[in-house]
Amino acid sequence: MLAGSEGPILMYMAYDHYMAICFPLPYPIHMNRRVCVLMILGSWAMCAVNSCAHTVYVFHIPYCRSRSINHFFCNVPAMVTLACWDTRVYEYTVLLSTVIYLLFPFLFILGTYGKVLLTVYRMHSWESRKKAYATCSAHFNMLTFYIAPFAYTYVHPKSLWSPAEDKVVAIFYTILTPVLNPVIYSLRNKEVLGVLGRVTQRICSGKS
Repeated sequence: MLAGSEGPILMYMAYDHYMAICFPLPYPIHMNRRVCVLMILGSWAMCAVNSCAHTVYVFHIPYCRSRSINHFFCNVPAMVTLACWDTRVYEYTVLLSTVIYLLFPFLFILGTYGKVLLTVYRMHSWESRKKAYATCSAHFNMLTFYIAPFAYTYVHPKSLWSPAEDKVVAIFYTILTPVLNPVIYSLRNKEVLGVLGRVTQRICSGKS
């Protein structure tokens, strides 16, 4: 559920950046605490319904082969390959979920960032441009690390599914992205950079 909700949350973050850069004056009114809480709760609620529907269906599929799943966790593509009956209809629902929770947010983010870049290009202050580029680049990096492997896992056909390849790709959106998320955003904070610099100096001085 939490993994699936990251797509809509990234979309809301892009909208937040769009409002902050393109409409800075009405930004506090449109993006207040209540709106942000509703966005997060809405993402979790939608993805909870989607996750429950897929979980119930997958665990009711009759499995005629080995029940040993060649994966780190009960991933849908890995479980569908063990099913006895035709799962093409279900695969279409997985594709539909991927479009709703990944492709649509991705297109929305591209559209908002297109307008953001146009606004940043028109800015006269280099410092303002630098801050805007830093904010958007960090978010876009997380978007790439998350959506690309996730979409590849659930969009490519079952005939091309490879257990070893799927496990490698799953590492990106289950381990690397959550680990890199706080690191990338924290490095934009001047206080964090200051502490990191002091720690590095102490380590270097201790070795010398």
